[in-house]
Amino acid sequence: MASRLRTVETTSAACVQGLSRKFGARTVLDDLDLEIAPGEFIAMIGRSGTGKSTLLRALAGLDSGITGTLTVPGETAVAFQEPRLVPWKRVADNLTLGLRTPDAKAVAAGALAEVGLTERAGAWPLTLSGGEAQRASLARALVRQPSLLLLDEPFSALDALTRISMHRLVLSLWERHRPAVLLVTHDVDEALALADRVLVLNEGRIAHSAAVTVPRPRDRNHPELTALRQRLLTELGVPAEEPSAPVEGDRS
Repeated sequence: MASRLRTVETTSAACVQGLSRKFGARTVLDDLDLEIAPGEFIAMIGRSGTGKSTLLRALAGLDSGITGTLTVPGETAVAFQEPRLVPWKRVADNLTLGLRTPDAKAVAAGALAEVGLTERAGAWPLTLSGGEAQRASLARALVRQPSLLLLDEPFSALDALTRISMHRLVLSLWERHRPAVLLVTHDVDEALALADRVLVLNEGRIAHSAAVTVPRPRDRNHPELTALRQRLLTELGVPAEEPSAPVEGDRS
């Protein structure tokens, strides 16, 4: 299918209007509208197959089969679920790959320092741990100085403790550089911990949008987050937990 995209003047980090994508007879994105403000941190959740990664690829300019209006006026960078580091280039060389700036090595060194990988600059990608590889992937995105950072489930393969560490790192990098961020995730708690706004994608459209106003760092047991979590789970079709029935003879 030939792309039939239009662009419009915008002061947003990204502006999407009437975006559609079909694969054969299957509609994955259906006349979708979305605006991302500069510096805004958005998390997008939804069941598998609802179009989350398709939308992210469209915003990254990686899908020529979309139709509608899509405008991303600034630089875009992507960190995928798999780090996708080039295995035959050392870590620092992965960051400078395709980077057209005379001080590319210094920029790469600065990005590696920000993610705590200075000592791994000369390492081969296959020698990195999962967390180190994802930090290298983030550093590779940072060197592009993006106004829009796209994160496609980058923490899903990490263990629980490493994920917490990565959450803190992403927030510190976001606060320092202030790109707009779109995070695709299946984890409602991850979305609530990180984002300013959580979107639920269903049947190719945004079915629900929830602002998260609890100050960071966030206590997942905060009453507002508890209520938001239940609302989002309901939007995802997950039934509310029933209160446990009292055990016979329990008078407490």
